[in-house]
Amino acid sequence: QVRLVESGGGLVQAGGSLRLSCEASGRALSNYGMGWFRQAPGKEREFVAGITWSGFSTSYADSVKGRFTISRDNAKNTVYLQINSLRPEDTAVYYCAAYRRLTIMVHTTTREYDIWGQGTQVTVSS
Repeated sequence: QVRLVESGGGLVQAGGSLRLSCEASGRALSNYGMGWFRQAPGKEREFVAGITWSGFSTSYADSVKGRFTISRDNAKNTVYLQINSLRPEDTAVYYCAAYRRLTIMVHTTTREYDIWGQGTQVTVSS
């Protein structure tokens, strides 16, 4: 079974940047589609970005397009989320997730993901 561990969260001022990492252990990530989700207090968990197993396809929520970039390094068994131009409304716990299907389209709903990390907090001050 794959275990996912996120890191890289923290407190940052609006306009700043962070790079979140999701490192997998237990199995190679090369056969897994990957995604980042976030959950703010009192809100449902929402899709942020995803990438297929091959890395050929990516998808982003409209609210983060142009600011967030998802990437993967299968050799390092790690997926990244580069977050630029942070806004206070980006404040949330960010979760990494995986699904083991060789799809050509990115999954964008929580129910399509099988494995979840514990989350990393991102707080953006205004």
